[in-house]
Order: sequence, then C-alpha cells, then structure tokens
Amino acid sequence: MKKILFIASALGLAAMTSCGNKAANNETETAAEETVDQPSYTVLENEQVDLTSFPQDAEGYYVIFNGKDFTGWRGYGKDTVPGRWVIEDGAIKFNGSGGGEAQTGDGGDLIFAKNLGNFELELEWKASKGGNSGIFYLAKEVVSNKEDGTQQLEPIYISAPEYQVLDNANHPDAKLGVDGNRMSASLYDMIPAKPQNQNPYGEWNKAKILVYKGTVVHSQNDKNVVEYHLWTPQWTEMLQNSKFSEQNWPLAFELLNNCGGDNHEGYIGFQDHGDDVWFRNIRVKVLD
Repeated sequence: MKKILFIASALGLAAMTSCGNKAANNETETAAEETVDQPSYTVLENEQVDLTSFPQDAEGYYVIFNGKDFTGWRGYGKDTVPGRWVIEDGAIKFNGSGGGEAQTGDGGDLIFAKNLGNFELELEWKASKGGNSGIFYLAKEVVSNKEDGTQQLEPIYISAPEYQVLDNANHPDAKLGVDGNRMSASLYDMIPAKPQNQNPYGEWNKAKILVYKGTVVHSQNDKNVVEYHLWTPQWTEMLQNSKFSEQNWPLAFELLNNCGGDNHEGYIGFQDHGDDVWFRNIRVKVLD
C-alpha cells in the first residue's frame, strides 16, 4: 500500500459528528496527553443496504454478491461503482491500470454498503502475475478536516485492518515488511500468515475472516493462519511497531487503534492496487 490521499468529490455523502479532537474536551486528560496533536476528522454516514434483502444459504450465510451485478456494492467515498470494477465469469474483477494504486479516475476501492460488527466473511480470490490487492474490514469512510476549512477523503486502509491479497512469488511487497507480514492472508504489515499456503497466481484461493468481539482470525485455503485481538494493549503495540505508528501517521494510528469506531462496525472492502484481481462466492454470516 502507498500513502496516497484522494480528494473527496461532491457525492451527496452526509457527515456524522466529527470524531477528531475528542481528547480536548476531556478534563481528566493528563498534561502529557494534552501535548499530543490530535488529528481532526469526520466519519461519513451513508445509506446502508438491508442485509436481509440478500439470499441466505443453508448454512446461514448471506450471499452478498450474486455473480451478475453490483447490487449492494459501491465505490469507497462514491455513490457508484468505479468503472474499472467489472463482472467477469461470475466474479468481481478489477481491471488493473498498471499504474499502481488508484491511479485513474475510474478506479478506487470497492465496498459492500453495510456496516458489520461481529461476522464471518468467506470468499475466493485470485491475482494476476505480480498482482496486489487486499480485503478490508471494519472500514470507515473518513475525511480529514483541514485548517483552511476544506475536507479531504482519506484512503480506506488508514481505518481498516487488511487481509493481504498478493502474488507472493512475483510481487516485491512479499519480501518487504518483517518476517513475511506482507504476504497473502497476513494482517498487512503486522502479523505474517503462517503457514503460508497460498496457491500461485491465476489460481483461486479461499479466504475467511472471522471478527467476533475483538478476536480476529484470518484463514487461507482452509487453514487458520493469523489470530489477533483488537482494542487491546497488544493491538496498540502492534500498531506502534508498524507503518501506522502514532509518530509516523497519527491519523491512521488513532483510527486503527479504535477501528470500527464506537460501535465497532464498518465496511468490507476490496482494494484497487492497480493490478488485475478477482473475487467470487462472497458470503457473510452475522454473529451478533
């Protein structure tokens, strides 16, 4: 992922109350905490789809992609699906620009327009040779509030943990990070997926993401490969040791440290990283 910021366009997105500068109103805050510059931002509140309008299979999963159209899906920070996202042979495909992440006006990330909290997500994905993408969860649509009164839409990955989607054999990101924590199914830049059991580019991989009361499990090809716990001191420590640390990226640190916001809910999303990638058989079970 790259630190690319996208300018918010006028899309009729309604803003919730600003979530930045909360500490400034807390009279019990310590003097040391008061010296930290708090990023100012706003979380956008948009219309949600009715999950119960989607078909439910025999195992209790809602099938959230019908293989034919984008019902329930839209672009991140947009009210339509960006043109580079298409449907091909019953799968959602991103037609890569070849220019890196979200380099064209008809690109951008894709989200399922329903905030989810406790859930189990299952899908299949495959990447092109050298392909890079990701699966986000608990994502929010966030705009930063600038000193001149304008707002700027921030990238999805500063508010959402990422299940890495990558051609490990051919993309250089697999060799970056620490101990393989940028390889497929890893918690991007924090926890490596072990064992690393990815199928090669051009072949389908099965992904499962479990989120339940702070416990998160990544599975790849029917094996659990990552487990961690949100909203804990250990989660904060992992963030501080990553590219999203408070010192390196204060806004990302604040958002990820409380990812999902006060209600611990957010969007599922797929990343435009400029490469061809496919997703299919997408279903979700609510665990509340």
